[in-house]
Formats: sequence, structure tokens, C-alpha cells
Amino acid sequence: MKSQDIDNLRTCDRILDAKNSLNNVFDPNGARKSEKFWIQAPQERSLTEKAEKEIQKLTGGNIELFTPKYYAACTLGGLLATGSTHASLTPLDLVKCRRQVDPTLYKSNMQGWRTIIAQEGFGTIFTGFGATFIGYSLQGAGKYGFYEYFKKTYGDLAGEEIATKHKTGLYLAASASAEFFADIMLCPWEAIKVKTQTTIPPYAKTMTGALKKMVGSEGFAGLYKGIAPLWCRQIPYTMVKFSSFENIVAAIYAYLPKEKEQYSSLMQTGISFTGGYIAGIFCAIVSHPADVLVSMMNAEKKATETTGQALSRMYAKIGFKGLWNGLGVRIIMVGTLTGAQWLLYDSFKVAVGLPTTGGH
Repeated sequence: MKSQDIDNLRTCDRILDAKNSLNNVFDPNGARKSEKFWIQAPQERSLTEKAEKEIQKLTGGNIELFTPKYYAACTLGGLLATGSTHASLTPLDLVKCRRQVDPTLYKSNMQGWRTIIAQEGFGTIFTGFGATFIGYSLQGAGKYGFYEYFKKTYGDLAGEEIATKHKTGLYLAASASAEFFADIMLCPWEAIKVKTQTTIPPYAKTMTGALKKMVGSEGFAGLYKGIAPLWCRQIPYTMVKFSSFENIVAAIYAYLPKEKEQYSSLMQTGISFTGGYIAGIFCAIVSHPADVLVSMMNAEKKATETTGQALSRMYAKIGFKGLWNGLGVRIIMVGTLTGAQWLLYDSFKVAVGLPTTGGH
């Protein structure tokens, strides 16, 4: 027999063996006799469970969105993000406030710091640190926590279609409402901060000493004498801060080639910082005239004056140009503050398993 014929026979034998194997595996009626040739499907329901895992990843698993636990996390994140950032800029804020109250006091910020250190000691440049830290920690807790709450609440009231179509209006309404309540917590500490920073010679040696002295001379109502100008400063500031941030971040993600969720947490928090810094520039410009008047109100308002009378007297003293004293410093300060706050806030949210803000 030729070798070629032998090879053909061997091929036929292999075909018959394969046929027998298949007969052993499959039943004509469809029953499965062996697992050998069957591809095992994964035990999980791939599409459904993968989607559930992604949702858990976005919501943090243990923290469900828009629950009391979620709002508590946002409140804590706001507290941690704002008190520390504001307090870290106390030396810059000290000179800014003094120049707002008396534009002739220092010719520049550098001269202000040199003069303060030379005449009052190095530690004086941190005057108001304690009141700033406490006041803005409380304010930040209310600002961020209430913002998330009101954004969800107003969105539900408006309905999905209107809320989606008028997102900026939703951001403005939610942030204005949040800041209204946040300022009630901030106002007493802002009054103490400005009083200690702008009074020369020193108003009191300590924050608690200043608190006792103010309450003793003006009562607890004296701690809220600046609430109206504070609202005028902070509510527009926060409206611009949140609405511009949300829109800037959305624009950045719209420009980038991938979806937000496809970027790393580091990338997302970096975008939060960028959006926050740009938003801070707008915030500083919008709220600066009121910031000048808040400083003057807490430093110079007489007990016999109404708020309207005090504001009229102060405006007559400094004029329209005076409302913009220290704007350059404040742009740097507020831009840095706002960028750092969004970075810290969203980093905290990521750390507890929540999605970063904006870009949805």
C-alpha cells in the first residue's frame, strides 16, 4: 500500500473518532451528555451586574446619592475644605481688610506686611486666624451641604425637563438659598475677625477676649450688625462660584475626548481645581464692593446708626472708586481659595466613594 493511501486511512480514522466523540457529547433530543465541548457562561449576569458595579462605583457603594448620609458627607467635605483654606490666607486678608477700611494706611501689601511685623510683631500677621477658621468652617459646611440639598430639591420641584433645560438657573437658586443660611453661621465670626484685624491698637488679645468685649458692649445683636452687607457680598459670590464652576467644568469635559467617568480621580479633581480657580476670579469681581462695605461696617458702624445710614456715610467717604480698593489682591486670594476649596471638597468626595461635582 502506498504511503499516500496510508495517510488517507489515518485521516478517515480521525474523522470517525471525532464523530464518535460528538455522539457521546450530544443527544439527538438535545440533552447535554458532557461538559467537554461546552463554553461555560460566567456565573454573573454580565451586563446587568457590570452596570450595577459601575453605579456602586459612582455612588460609593455604602453612600446612596441624595440620602441623609450623602448630605452629611457633603457637609463634612465643605467644612474641611473651607475653614483651612480661608485661615491659611489670614496674612493676606489682614492687609486687605486694613486697606479697605483706610486706603492711606499702606501703599502696598508688601509695605503693609513689613510695617505690621516691624511695629506689632510677626505673629500679628495671623490676627483673625481663629475666628476665620471657625467661621468659614461653619459657613462651608452650610454652603456645600445645603447646595447639594437645594439643587436636588429644586430640581425635583421643577421636573426633569425644566431642570435639565435651565441648569444654570437651578445652580443659581440652590446656591443663593444655601448661602443665605450659611451666612447666619458665619456672621458672628466675621464680625470678630474684622474687628480684631482693623482695630489699631489691638481690640483684644485673643479671639475669646474679642467675643466677650463685643457682646459686653453691643450685645449679641452686635455680632449680626454686618449680616445685610454680608448677604450682599456672599450670596452673589456663591451664586457665581457654583454656577460658573458647574458650567466651566461641564465645558471642560465636553471639550475632552472621553466621558468624565473614563478619567482617573486625579484627573477629575485636577479639573475641579481648574474650574474652581477660574470661577473664583468671577466671584472676586462680583462681590468686591460688598466686601469693602462689610469690612467698613464691622469696623466703623456706630451704635446709633441704622444699616442704611451707615452704608450711605461710608459710600460718601470712599466713593465708587473706593469700592474697588484691594481688588487685585482679592482676585488672587479668592481665585486660590475657590480652586483649593473645590479641589479639597471633590477629593474628599472621591475618598468616601462619591463622584466629583459637575460634568454630569
